[in-house]
Amino acid sequence: MSAPAPRLILASKSASRRAMLDAAGVAYESIPADIDERAVEVGLAGAAPAEVAEALAVAKAAAVAERHPGALVLGSDSLVVAGGRRFDKPRSREEAGEHLRFFSGKVMELHSAAALVRADREGAGCEWSHASLARLHVRALSEDFIAHYLDREWPAIGHTVGAFRIEGPGVQLFSAIEGDQFTVLGMPLLPLLSALREEGVLVS
Repeated sequence: MSAPAPRLILASKSASRRAMLDAAGVAYESIPADIDERAVEVGLAGAAPAEVAEALAVAKAAAVAERHPGALVLGSDSLVVAGGRRFDKPRSREEAGEHLRFFSGKVMELHSAAALVRADREGAGCEWSHASLARLHVRALSEDFIAHYLDREWPAIGHTVGAFRIEGPGVQLFSAIEGDQFTVLGMPLLPLLSALREEGVLVS
């Protein structure tokens, strides 16, 4: 008989990440991580955006893994860079509007990362991590569009970097997208599935 599959925990409450795993047929539990992301970033000054996203994914997974030794924990993170600036999740409708005005007519770089961490008595260790990039071309956005868009999408987009949900009206922000849909949704799913097969979570 084959060994039982390791217990997999998703260290997130993200609806889009849960939906990706559900659609792919991956069995998991969801236990959101509670970390100070800004504190993690302090030690990453000057790091490339992909490195920051990957480090945050590892930190989230490690925080949950330490409370659940033996389980394999999946952490994930996404960040947006546009016009040389990095953007966090908008804290208010007004800030979301400011972000959208800045994005208008620019290329938004979306970095999505995932990491698998397992903890034992000696601490948590990263088994695998990966970051991927999507380039989203934002069309010229009128003030009327921005107001109408926020009427429909705020506050739901308050938990998203880039102030959009690609699976909803957020798709109207873009004229073109370079990169796969999973990266845009917030997780490099195909590399992750390969790693889960290597870890015995999925049948190879």
